[in-house]
Amino acid sequence: MMTEMAVAMPLMLAGEQGLFHFPSPDEVRTQPISRAENETEWPFSVDDGILACVWSGGQRVVSFLEGRPADLDNDEPFEPRVVIVTVDPVLLTIGNMTNRDLFSPAASIEERIRLVAPFVTLGQRLCDQPAGARLGHGEL
Repeated sequence: MMTEMAVAMPLMLAGEQGLFHFPSPDEVRTQPISRAENETEWPFSVDDGILACVWSGGQRVVSFLEGRPADLDNDEPFEPRVVIVTVDPVLLTIGNMTNRDLFSPAASIEERIRLVAPFVTLGQRLCDQPAGARLGHGEL
């Protein structure tokens, strides 16, 4: 009995950070971000969006969702494109194949990694916030 408890306790304490935890939408932490007027190192092809982080598979997963276009009526449906923001070259390229045009053009994968790296760090800090946190601009 004690052995089973000793094995189960770390898994129970891991909660959302556990390897086999499947995140729910209310666990996602978000923060709106936008390109500064004179920013030249913005890695995305749209000027604003939402940076999101959630624990999945025992690790932080950072994503960027494009913002709703200003010229789109509020009653019109909008399905934002999403990309995974990571410094893992395989996940950054193959994992984002369907929405790769959400990234600004880059000369190489190394350049893209350099451009997204600050957003990976920001997103991972976002994951340190309580589950479901919605932060405003510049709060991190």
